[in-house]
Amino acid sequence: MYDLALVGIASGSPDHLTAEARRALSEADVILIPQKGAEKAELAGVRTALLGDLGAAPRAVPFEMPVRDEAEPDYLQRVEDWHDRIAGIWADALMGALPRGGKAAMMIWGDPSLYDSSLRIAERLPGRGIEVAVRVIPGITSLQLLTAAHGIPLNDLGAPVLITTGRRLREGWPPGVERLVVMLDGSCSFTQLPEPERYRIWWGAYLGMAGEILRAGRLDKVAEDIVARRAAARADRGWIMDVYLLERRGEVAA
Repeated sequence: MYDLALVGIASGSPDHLTAEARRALSEADVILIPQKGAEKAELAGVRTALLGDLGAAPRAVPFEMPVRDEAEPDYLQRVEDWHDRIAGIWADALMGALPRGGKAAMMIWGDPSLYDSSLRIAERLPGRGIEVAVRVIPGITSLQLLTAAHGIPLNDLGAPVLITTGRRLREGWPPGVERLVVMLDGSCSFTQLPEPERYRIWWGAYLGMAGEILRAGRLDKVAEDIVARRAAARADRGWIMDVYLLERRGEVAA
């Protein structure tokens, strides 16, 4: 029997780790740490440093993350196949590190509930021949880090907020929505919005980490700068994690 804790670690800063998260990591027999290639070695390094901050850290067990098959034309099928492969790798890593069962943990950026697939992957583990109980330890989300960094509320007074992706935004602005948060947008989809002068954006990259970048303002005035900063930062570090909040007004934004 395996006890698998999916631990939200926000941006990986020790200051953002909850007491519950520290306890779950400290009590684990092993910590599974994904390796995503040399260009993302910094991410694995953040996880390793976080464990070192705990003092008597449990054993770290690295595993290689598979690359998603981009040749499959159906996006959702690509993701499903990818999740199947990852579940198999998780199962092999658990059985290899703890052949008699035990406590394992994984450190999840932000929180496992928000645009993260760890829970969907964990659901596939019983089909891999192992018995596992999954616990979720909540963490600070990128939305909280973004709004805190800019000093703004997430929603307007009494108004809803939509959380979506760049792929969805490229299909058009959803009707009846004034504010939305966009995640997983490697294409800077905000540049495709018509009448950009009617939008305001609050953008952030590497939130809560060293080298945090923030930009806000009327979309037509800051979009090019965000695109340029994002490209330069990604080229410099080999990876980027960013998120933004967009607001659409009936009149020209201030």
